[in-house]
Amino acid sequence: MSPSAGLRLDRWLFAARLVRRRTQAAALVAAKRIRRNGALVDKPHQRVRPGDVLTIVLPRHLVLCRVRAVAERRGPPEQAQHLYELLEGSDAWPP
Repeated sequence: MSPSAGLRLDRWLFAARLVRRRTQAAALVAAKRIRRNGALVDKPHQRVRPGDVLTIVLPRHLVLCRVRAVAERRGPPEQAQHLYELLEGSDAWPP
């Protein structure tokens, strides 16, 4: 898959290690806790691309991040941190 085509939001959140399971990503979407470029995300299969800004409201954290890259697989934490850039206003991540 080319980076310009993007990656499913649930897969990207899992690869970036912002959630532990893809089902958690789907639950966040269902609870209306994720925005992409300011718009509420209504489907976990919505595509994210480099440059997109995500606002994620987790139970104890607010994560504002810019997508830097997409990855097909979940890698080690050091690799996952290169997939996004935390923006000002975000809680410290990882907790």
